[in-house]
Amino acid sequence: MLPHAASMRSEPIHVSLVAIPEAVMSTLSGIFDVMNAFAMIPASGTARFHAPPFRVEIVGLRPGSLELASRVPVMVQRSVAALDATDIIIVPSILLGPGGWKKGCHPELVNWLRAMHRRGAILCSACSGIFLLAETGLFDGMDATVHYGYASAFAAAFPAVPIHPERVLVISGKHEDLVTSGASMTWHDLVLYLIGRYAGATEAQAVARFFALQWHQDGLAPYIVFEGRNDHGDLAVQAAQEWIAGNFPVANPLEEMIRRTGLSERTFKRRFTSATGLSPLAYVQRLRIEDAKRRLERTEASVDEISWQIGYEESAFFRRLFKRVTGLAPGAYRRRFKIPDYAQPGLSTRPR
Repeated sequence: MLPHAASMRSEPIHVSLVAIPEAVMSTLSGIFDVMNAFAMIPASGTARFHAPPFRVEIVGLRPGSLELASRVPVMVQRSVAALDATDIIIVPSILLGPGGWKKGCHPELVNWLRAMHRRGAILCSACSGIFLLAETGLFDGMDATVHYGYASAFAAAFPAVPIHPERVLVISGKHEDLVTSGASMTWHDLVLYLIGRYAGATEAQAVARFFALQWHQDGLAPYIVFEGRNDHGDLAVQAAQEWIAGNFPVANPLEEMIRRTGLSERTFKRRFTSATGLSPLAYVQRLRIEDAKRRLERTEASVDEISWQIGYEESAFFRRLFKRVTGLAPGAYRRRFKIPDYAQPGLSTRPR
């Protein structure tokens, strides 16, 4: 297994960046450039490195031009068959089609991934790259993360892998040899983690400064848009969901939902929770918080006003609930997601 410092090795750490037709160009090229920062931008490292700590190659089934999901070709530098060993393997984001991930499309790559892991390679995925890695079976029973938009599809395809889409980076395995990053741009966290782990914290900070990368230290909960499950087939619960979607600010919404279904309170709560995965109260809270998020992003209304608009008379309770659900206080959420003045049409675009 790799040491936790590049300076302990006489040879650079070999990084294999896997290219498959489903891969997304932006993630693959971004990872390649940042991991190559020491070779491309000498000032990004420190003087103690006489040579770049990483040697990054784009690998695939065969060398040459390969068109990715973005319809942009990338040059595969080496075939996996020509690699007897590698230190770090990264599968970048992939784009799932309407039919989802089709297992068994890349048997040679899956076998190669298993073989390289047996020889000590660390397996890493960015975003949805975990779909390919999960086919190895090495992640069964191991915590992992994936883009929250693909979480349901992943859980259905690989039920043996515990998935945590709200987490930015998950490091699993007996030797911390299974590393997954979450939605989209959390590949920043992945590469900074790898640089910090094998080149040092100073180098990771220098690369982050040069590329203006940020750690997603608040997690991914603020980014996740709540969409209540409605494919359960319980018509009474579905009717209640349809009504509450447009009426969640009303007083005592739970009582009104129960009244409209004609079910007893106990039966309604049991069926609702079974169908949606949330209690009726938690479901209403999630709808209200989701509406509050849009108001914080798009309006100038105060937090107290928004609290009242979505159905909470006590703004202190709303603030606590909002932070519990999103991980951020309402004011911090607004600062994170509201379009800044310099990017607003018609407003000043002077740098700040």
